[in-house]
Amino acid sequence: MKFRQLMGLLLALAMFAGACSSGSDAAETPSDDGTASDDGGAEEPSSDDEAAPAATGLDIDAILSADLDNCAAEPTGESIKVGMVMDFSEAAGFVDVPGSEVVPYVAQLANCAGGINGRPVEVDVRESGDDPALATQELIDWGAQFFIGPPFADATLPMQQTGGGEYAIFAAASTEPTLADAANNTFLVTFDDNGQSIASADFALSQGLTRAIIFTEGEGVPYSGVNPDAFKAAFTAGGGEIVSEQTYTWFVDTDFSSQVNEIASVADGTEVFFSAGAGFQITALRAQMEGQGLDGITYMGTDAFDATGITADPGGEGFIHTPHTLIESGSQLESVLADSGTLASDAPAFMPLYIDSMFLGIQGILDCGCNDPAGIAEAVKVISDFEGTSGSITYAGTNGIPPKAVSIVQVTDGANVLLDTIG
Repeated sequence: MKFRQLMGLLLALAMFAGACSSGSDAAETPSDDGTASDDGGAEEPSSDDEAAPAATGLDIDAILSADLDNCAAEPTGESIKVGMVMDFSEAAGFVDVPGSEVVPYVAQLANCAGGINGRPVEVDVRESGDDPALATQELIDWGAQFFIGPPFADATLPMQQTGGGEYAIFAAASTEPTLADAANNTFLVTFDDNGQSIASADFALSQGLTRAIIFTEGEGVPYSGVNPDAFKAAFTAGGGEIVSEQTYTWFVDTDFSSQVNEIASVADGTEVFFSAGAGFQITALRAQMEGQGLDGITYMGTDAFDATGITADPGGEGFIHTPHTLIESGSQLESVLADSGTLASDAPAFMPLYIDSMFLGIQGILDCGCNDPAGIAEAVKVISDFEGTSGSITYAGTNGIPPKAVSIVQVTDGANVLLDTIG
């Protein structure tokens, strides 16, 4: 998602000191040069246990269910090399730090399952810091065949330029529509801002909600303005009416007294509220709205709710939003995230996007039967109906934005409950 709107607020904060580890305690251990080693995932099984069979091709289920205590024979083929340029600052660290932990862990599972057609998977993580081009070049020198990148164009553009536009770059956590660029081999792994906001508008109208209150940072402002723009266009096209449109400062404002006074003069309590605001902002707004007697408002938002822990905030009960993944209790995915240490991160629903980024690059290698980055990227462009951990992904016929279904969920008793799936 596009969180670079923190510019003046968060980017002035201290960057994480040094590069973080490329894996969790359970994951691969980085060597001195930053490359991932296969400690633990490549051990021969004990004589008392029969080794798991080696995986053929890309068998995601077999990889995710690999038992690190009972691995197949160590893969000995030519390595598949995955480069990760990650933003560990306050602006994106909440997703890129755990993302840089879950990918090496899943690579370890892949190697435990026998690798990809006998080829081991290696992951090298570099912090983008102030010089994403340098981090990219270091990974190119290491031999990276494709990249998993941070959510922001100010890092992705230098990555494209450094790689001459030939490397596939998966912006795992991004929903920024202008970041996707198939011509330069840059891909989103999830729906974009237009997709999630149009789906939200369609759902609101399907529930008989025909009056809306919009909070925006301004028309065309990335993320905090683009999402409301898309919602407003779809809502009015479907016959809805915008009864009040208010501006605010994204991720900063919590006093909405002036906006609430204006809203109270036109609202009747039957409206749907929509914004791309952070959870803590909209729970503060809700309290102020209810203080004016507006108790019947339906509150809707984007993946920002999920990213800012709305399920853990009692004030968010009843909020409707669009998370990237529903992690089912007791599922294989939940177990993998728990074992990697990322289930307890601030935004666990984003982690399958990082996992799928690695799998998509590997699928490109399998499809082209090649190792050169340009050939891999060309194969990625025509991937269709790829069933990943975050849902079905297609790039064929797109500009790098998969036409992905959007889950509409409501916070109920501190958990996300599915209301509808659109798309």
